[in-house]
Amino acid sequence: MNKTFLDRMQTYLGDEYEAYIASLEKPLYKGIRNNTLKDSKDLLEQTFQLEPSKFNEDGYSTLEDISGNHPLHKMGCFYMQEPSAMSVVQIADIQKRDWVLDMCAAPGGKSTQIASKLQHTGCIVSNEYVGKRATILMSNLERMGVGECIITNASTKQLAAEFMGIFDKVIVDAPCSGEGMMKKHDIASQEWSEANVLACAKRQKDILEDAYLCVKEGGVLVYSTCTYAKEENEHVVDAFLEAHPDMELLAIEESFGREGYDTPRVKGAYVKRIFPMDGGEGHFIAKLRKKGTQETKKLHLYKSIPLPKEVKAFLMDQIGDIDFYCYQRNNHVYIKKSPFIDLANIHVLRQGIEVGEIIKGRLEPHQHFFMAATLQNKFQHKITVTEEQLSTFLQGNVLSIPCERGYVALMYKGYAVGFGKSDGKQIKNKYPKGLRIR
Repeated sequence: MNKTFLDRMQTYLGDEYEAYIASLEKPLYKGIRNNTLKDSKDLLEQTFQLEPSKFNEDGYSTLEDISGNHPLHKMGCFYMQEPSAMSVVQIADIQKRDWVLDMCAAPGGKSTQIASKLQHTGCIVSNEYVGKRATILMSNLERMGVGECIITNASTKQLAAEFMGIFDKVIVDAPCSGEGMMKKHDIASQEWSEANVLACAKRQKDILEDAYLCVKEGGVLVYSTCTYAKEENEHVVDAFLEAHPDMELLAIEESFGREGYDTPRVKGAYVKRIFPMDGGEGHFIAKLRKKGTQETKKLHLYKSIPLPKEVKAFLMDQIGDIDFYCYQRNNHVYIKKSPFIDLANIHVLRQGIEVGEIIKGRLEPHQHFFMAATLQNKFQHKITVTEEQLSTFLQGNVLSIPCERGYVALMYKGYAVGFGKSDGKQIKNKYPKGLRIR
């Protein structure tokens, strides 16, 4: 490991430096978080050996190597998340009906956690600038059943222009030098340099300037990284406070972790640091409130279109409910319980629940419809599968199960994992090819 990095850590940690070095030889801290949108707490505790997490009320620590191919993961019952990463949303104190922006959201741990707190109320805008990572973000939100969400692939400057003064809470889990990820990713260690730390700090300051504009009067901005460098943590917050005297650094009352380091404008006791000796790989969190005034941009709503006849028939057949706002882009149809927002200047990957695509006068359903948490108890055509049948389904194979003709939700232990189309004797597999177990 880089000697300059280790020398810096020794300066930070003093007498605890040897404990930090010892932590590098230990296994990664592992955790999972219950998806409260699907209320799977009891099932998780019956299935895995878990200990309640000190960092989040819905999280667990575990020594098990839980696979992403586990059925409960495929069904979106939990999210695998490094334990200390769960602390950020806990500190943000998301309330129902909040409008929340997750500015640097991929792969989706914090966005899915925010959605669990909102419980289908308010609004979450989940953004990722890098296209491939944005696709991963969308896949994770889909798997976890999030529907009342806007997923964007935009720059932070575009977000600031579109959402000025809109959000109750803005979370910036900033791209960083990743010093807390060195055990997990060798590249974090290989690419470490003081020059990269400073480059990251400059980018973080730029992102915070855009985030500042998105916070409404009285709103809260939470800044976090998974690195230890003061330049990317306390020094970034210090520079931000200097530039914005109307932002107030709030004390973090949570008992986990430890105090940060003092700077001219940052009281170390007000921010939170987590080192491996504290039970997580590493995080820094600062929480700030906007005291001053903020210009607010008016958002415009789409005029909801009537449900296309193919979609109306499908919804009545599948869930017996057509009380939705509807939006159609090309031939893809989306529904929400709240109005759609017109974001003409932002690249929107998805808004609401994707019902499916209209092809030659018929609707080809989408996996998102069957994973959406708000619809799980409404399916009128569903079949419960055994563990063996579920394994067959996840591999993309046909299921030889007699049932009524048409589209049917596949359920396991009370949760949907996907859907198929029955001809009465067998179910043609509609599980997405990219998700299938090889």
